[in-house]
Amino acid sequence: MGGPGFIEPQLATLVSEPPEGEEWLHEVKFDGYRMECLIAEGSARLFTRRGLDWTERFPRVAERAAGLPARRAVLDGEIVALLPDGRSSFQALQQGLMSERAHPVVYYVFDLLRLEAEDLRRLPLEERKRRLAALLKGRRDRTKTLRYSDHVSGDGARVWSQACDLGLEGTVAKRRDAPYQSGRTRSWLKIKCLNRQEFVVVGFTEPRGARQGIGALLLGVYDGAGKLAYAGKVGTGMGDVALRSMARTLGALVRETPPVQGKPARGLAGVHWVEPKLVVEVAFTEWTDDGRLRHPSFLGLREDKPAKQVRRERPAR
Repeated sequence: MGGPGFIEPQLATLVSEPPEGEEWLHEVKFDGYRMECLIAEGSARLFTRRGLDWTERFPRVAERAAGLPARRAVLDGEIVALLPDGRSSFQALQQGLMSERAHPVVYYVFDLLRLEAEDLRRLPLEERKRRLAALLKGRRDRTKTLRYSDHVSGDGARVWSQACDLGLEGTVAKRRDAPYQSGRTRSWLKIKCLNRQEFVVVGFTEPRGARQGIGALLLGVYDGAGKLAYAGKVGTGMGDVALRSMARTLGALVRETPPVQGKPARGLAGVHWVEPKLVVEVAFTEWTDDGRLRHPSFLGLREDKPAKQVRRERPAR
């Protein structure tokens, strides 16, 4: 398909609290897959933040995007699965992909990078969103598969507090006057309600009792020197389908020696080390003083994120 090429996405910097002031726009932080949509001459393709083509995984989204009133465009947004109460759920999205169960899948679009022959990245965010809203308003989509990601101007603390009260992942604050800049920037800030991030799978334990597939996943994160540091293990949050699928995948990655520093699995029985290639997302209450996760819970596999880029997230001011 000819037309516009993939653009490296802009990423938000994690901070400890939302910024104040009318120069910030505040959006919901969605719990799904970041996805860029390239439209050209009546067809559309979907790309992950790493540039992987995932069009075949979400054919309905691509079909609806192809019907937008534009010959060429590049959209930026997030594909999510919606729970009955309207919240997005990464676990529901994962379960739908793994078991082929039907979940309402929606593409929330929050930015417009190109439209026809014009590169919009140099324009202020507020202007890009105005044009995006007009483009989506002209669509023919009774299923509401494509939705505009709205925002609130200013009052960041209140918006974030309400998002947390509703059980959302958090909010994203964006400078209303800033251009679109590929890579991680401070003109986009993310503020989470709960601790959650990506981890590299470094091993697994044997299942016990009636549990199938695997027992627990052993996790790691890369430090500043490029070394894998052990971060603990997670065994809760995985259903039977995920356990069996993970066992098959990890079985092909088994290695003799641990890929992490030190001897993290002392006292653990039935440990199998694996090549550090898989990335999972985990929620937890806090980090311990020795760099372990407290009360972790598995959320899903992150095929859209490279293992080498997984670091411990530390919020900035």
